[in-house]
Amino acid sequence: MEIEKFIEDYERALATQKWENLDPLICENATVTFSSGMVYKGKDQVKIAFERNFEAIKSEQYSIKNIDWLLKAESLGVYTFDFHWEGLIDNVLRKGAGRGTSVLIKENGYWKLLTEHLGPMPKNNT
Repeated sequence: MEIEKFIEDYERALATQKWENLDPLICENATVTFSSGMVYKGKDQVKIAFERNFEAIKSEQYSIKNIDWLLKAESLGVYTFDFHWEGLIDNVLRKGAGRGTSVLIKENGYWKLLTEHLGPMPKNNT
């Protein structure tokens, strides 16, 4: 799989709101930091965090845009991106956006998420 395809696969897996579709894309020792500041270490904690999100946000639409590759190597990739989400929380339409950074590693021929850090949109672009 080409490294760029990982992002498409990741978005598609998130759209299903089913962990089993995300599972093959996540490293065993992954760390995810959500915009709330909560940090989840290890695949078991990451799974719990994503499943909570899937339960809390119904019909979520999540998109990744403005991808900026900082590094593309044989077995390592680093990129920054804008993310946008929209979905129903307690039957009320909510949405949000921010900026993220992800690190991918290649394991057994497959790209996997090693870490993802999500935060607010920058206040300026300087």
